[in-house]
Amino acid sequence: MAVIGYLGTSAEEGLIFEVSDETLETIKNMVWSGSARYATHQRHLTHALTEFVGLDPDKITFDITFLAQLGVEPMAELKKLWKYEREGTALQLVLGEHGYGKYRWTIQNHKSKTEYTDVHGNIYCAEVSVSLLEYLSKDF
Repeated sequence: MAVIGYLGTSAEEGLIFEVSDETLETIKNMVWSGSARYATHQRHLTHALTEFVGLDPDKITFDITFLAQLGVEPMAELKKLWKYEREGTALQLVLGEHGYGKYRWTIQNHKSKTEYTDVHGNIYCAEVSVSLLEYLSKDF
């Protein structure tokens, strides 16, 4: 088993991204974005002045497929996401040897698309899009 990262409060909890003979749970289509804020000061009979006033929180979006055939329990993983989102839990995002962001991330929103169900109506495969918002401590 090769743990390649996680989204959670620690490496033992949360969504564990891993690849092994029995399990495949990895992210795809990851986009990390940021933006700056500027104020515009109007001046009489001349050009307006722009002033850099700070940074907006960074955002990360990614997709993840939960597929029972690949050793993942889709509903259990979805429940983890829902719990973190609804409680506003500040999470670490680690991929490989790199922790992303200055501090932590919160789940801003998610979209879950059920691809397949089993004969009992249980989710067998779900494609989930997750949007994270940078969460900084007072020290940053």
